[in-house]
Amino acid sequence: MSRQPPARAGDPARLRAALDAAARAEGFDLCRVCRADAIPDAPARLANWLAAGCHGDMDWLAETQERRADPRVLWPEARSVVMLAVNYGPQEDPLAALARRSAGAISVYARNRDYHDLIKGALKRLAGTLLAAAGQGEVKVFVDTAPVMEKPLAAAAGLGWQGKHTNLVSRDFGSWLFLGAIFTTLDLPPDSPEADHCGTCRACLDICPTDAFPAPYRLDARRCISYLTIENKGPIPRKFRVAMGNRVYGCDDCLAVCPWNKFAQGAREAKLRQRDDLVAPPLAELAGLDDAAFRARFSGSPVKRLGRARFLRNVMIACGNSGDAALLPATRAALGDESPLVRGAAVWALSRLADRATRRAAAAAALAQERDPLVREEWASALGETTT
Repeated sequence: MSRQPPARAGDPARLRAALDAAARAEGFDLCRVCRADAIPDAPARLANWLAAGCHGDMDWLAETQERRADPRVLWPEARSVVMLAVNYGPQEDPLAALARRSAGAISVYARNRDYHDLIKGALKRLAGTLLAAAGQGEVKVFVDTAPVMEKPLAAAAGLGWQGKHTNLVSRDFGSWLFLGAIFTTLDLPPDSPEADHCGTCRACLDICPTDAFPAPYRLDARRCISYLTIENKGPIPRKFRVAMGNRVYGCDDCLAVCPWNKFAQGAREAKLRQRDDLVAPPLAELAGLDDAAFRARFSGSPVKRLGRARFLRNVMIACGNSGDAALLPATRAALGDESPLVRGAAVWALSRLADRATRRAAAAAALAQERDPLVREEWASALGETTT
């Protein structure tokens, strides 16, 4: 893209009114603007977080550190950032599924269409409207597809503030917002940042099942159930398996308990409202999904991007935590799964659901042909009566 002097709109008030109206028409619930240099503390904060290893195996965060921390490094010509938000508020208590131990709890954001697909098109159309109204300038749009620190930029633009759980909180919509960004060469009048309204509240920190917050406003992703069930490519670490409960994709605990959710509203976009079949689906159904059935069940959902093996790994951990002996047949069937990731998790589940004699009989049959060292380790642990 060619370099050019920053564009300036001739009538900022008119341009902003056109932007706000178009954003609403495209389905965005909030629209705010900040300068491209609005997050000067971000580079140091990101560097410290990465140095502490809190990003776990998400190596791309370190690889893109310089561009991620400063929009002007990602695109030097950028002068303004338009931050957009879409509300995906649930229609019911998002934590209710946790009490249904024989069902799987899927994070609210993944209970329907993948938001990337919905928001990217709307961002492109809105960016075109902005340029048409300005009569000049250039734009780039991002929705979790490039090294952009959406949450700090959203806070700087006044969409909300980053709470103690590090997620964005809005006085209008609580915790349930998808974010997108339009970088532009236009000099747009910036909005004021939103003040932090967390006060002395610790609800989000105290509810975390795995103590993923070493301090307020600091997340250790390596302990976060969302990271463990989605980003983590290997077995679920033993020390977190029981705490995972029946969460098979993501975790909403810290979001759901925020007191600011009293102002939350249900999503107005129909494609973001929860599908009935993705609200606490029975673990027995999920455990029986082959690859074709998995793809069909989660077509259009973010869950599909996870892949069957990692998803069934999570399902097996949930089966082990269910205490439901009726799930033992599904667990035993998974001992012969083609994926060692699934087989290993099934061994742990079996160790939680079956008596010692059943475990030994299953082990004798499985170990005769098991060659994966991690799965064999799971069997050694199960036979040694270690179930944590």
